[in-house]
Amino acid sequence: MLVKAFKQIGIFLVAALLATSCGVSKVKDITLTSVALQYVVPTSARSMDAKLNLGISNPSRSFAVQEVKGTVRYKEKELAHFVTGPMELEGKTEKVYDLPCTIFLADGASLLDILIVASQGSLSGLKADVDIQAALKKNGVLRAPFRFRDLDLKELSER
Repeated sequence: MLVKAFKQIGIFLVAALLATSCGVSKVKDITLTSVALQYVVPTSARSMDAKLNLGISNPSRSFAVQEVKGTVRYKEKELAHFVTGPMELEGKTEKVYDLPCTIFLADGASLLDILIVASQGSLSGLKADVDIQAALKKNGVLRAPFRFRDLDLKELSER
C-alpha cells in the first residue's frame, strides 16, 4: 500500500515538475510514458530506500531537479517522509530515468499504522505534501521551488 502511494507520488511529481519548470516551450508536449517501482529495501526499522523508474518524453529544454521532499498522511496523521536524489532531465529526448528515494516513518507512526492503511486496499484518505527544488539551465541557473499541499493520492491514481 505504501509502495503504491509512493508510486503515485512519483507520477504526480514528474507531471507537476515538468508542467511548471520548463517554461512555455513545448510544455504541453512533455509526457510521462511509464512508471515502475524498481525496488524497496528496508534500511532500518523506521526507514527504507526505493527507486522509481520514470519514462519521460521531453521535447522541451533540459532542466535539473535538485531535490524533492514530502510527507504522506493518512487522515491527517503523518505516516512517512520522503526525499529523492537529484535528477537531470535531458531536453529533446525520450528516456527512462532512475529516481532514488529514501522513505522514513514519521514520528509517532509505526509499521502497524502502515499495515492498517495497507489492509484497506485503497489509497482513500492518503494525502501528500510535496516540495520540489528545480533549476532551469538557461544563461546561468534559474532556481525555482514548487510546493504542492494536500494532494489526494486516490484522485491521482485514478487519472
